[in-house]
Amino acid sequence: MDKRSKIIIGIFFAVLLAIIAIEISRPRPIDWKPSYSAMDKIPFGGYVLFKELSQLFPNEAITLVEESIYPILRKRDSSTMSNYIVINDVVVFDKQEAKQLLHYVHQGNDAFIAATSFDSYLSDTLKIKVKTSYSVLEDTVLLSHTNPAFPTKKHLYSKGLNHTYFTAVDSLKTSILGYIEPKKKASSLLDDVSNGLKTKSPNFIRVPYGQGNFYLCTAPQAFTNYYMLRGNEDYVSFSLSYLKNNPIYWDNYKKAGRKIIDSPLRFILSQSALKWGYYTSIIGILLFVIFRAKREQRIIPVIEPLENSSIEFAKTIGSLYFEHKDYSDLIAKKINYFLAYLRTHYYINTDDLSDKTAKELSAKSGKPLKETKEVLEFLKQLKLKTKHSEEDLIALHKKTSTFKK
Repeated sequence: MDKRSKIIIGIFFAVLLAIIAIEISRPRPIDWKPSYSAMDKIPFGGYVLFKELSQLFPNEAITLVEESIYPILRKRDSSTMSNYIVINDVVVFDKQEAKQLLHYVHQGNDAFIAATSFDSYLSDTLKIKVKTSYSVLEDTVLLSHTNPAFPTKKHLYSKGLNHTYFTAVDSLKTSILGYIEPKKKASSLLDDVSNGLKTKSPNFIRVPYGQGNFYLCTAPQAFTNYYMLRGNEDYVSFSLSYLKNNPIYWDNYKKAGRKIIDSPLRFILSQSALKWGYYTSIIGILLFVIFRAKREQRIIPVIEPLENSSIEFAKTIGSLYFEHKDYSDLIAKKINYFLAYLRTHYYINTDDLSDKTAKELSAKSGKPLKETKEVLEFLKQLKLKTKHSEEDLIALHKKTSTFKK
């Protein structure tokens, strides 16, 4: 490699290292996308609330649900009452899941669902409808509770919340627990534009179902890290205080931020340690290719294995016997070989092939006595014959081979 090539390669690696250093040192941009996942620490993740559940429900088991609601509620211990919490922008159940959740609440358990859009089957069953009003004031809303035991404070939310509220409920059963309203502006122009949003609307309700209750809230963003850490944690604790102090199921499956891995490379690049390991491997391969070009190993010659001369010898001897057709000599050798086999394997005397020898051989070999006698009688017959045929040789081979199996 000449001097010019080395300089070019050096510049290439210097630029590559500089890019890597800049990427590592550059601060990460804030991820504002909604997640609601218990593992996400981004602003609209659910990490803080999930960690605080043990304080809100002391001495109660908290189960993180990473699969469909249906098998979880089917397998649970029905003798123990519990709470099921689902928080996401849109909560959609299939018909089986919705029926299982309704059955779960009907048995006396409670379900807390915070979403801006609810499942249609569930909405029809509970007779609720929601609406989202978009306006210039959509990012600035006030949330409050109706319970006189709570402070009359209105909680301000100025980022990420839409004006979503209930437009229809079953008035005979439903209790209104909280309201949402736009924050009034000083400008008269804004007041005129948002005239339809001035009045507060219900956004937190309780719907009894069987022996249990559904608690439905239209502001899932209020339960995220961003607002839990900005002084609005009271709204969350007041809202969840309606749930009984029972074990908690936290649904981490129906989440906008649920991790879905489509390919191994996507997963590798989503993990910082694996991503840099992958980059390091690529750089190592490039270095290997570059330096390997300078040093080539000569081809190792192929050495043919030595021929097995004993096999060739056996083939030659076999050909001679086949050409001369000396069946008597072959039969005598096969009988001697078989008797030697019986002596070395079963330790019997083969000088006298009598009934006693047959019984002893049968007992030691595990072969039936009748079969053993037939083999020994056949050997005695062949020994007495002076001339043998090809059929005799074939029959002897079959009988001895079968006996050895």
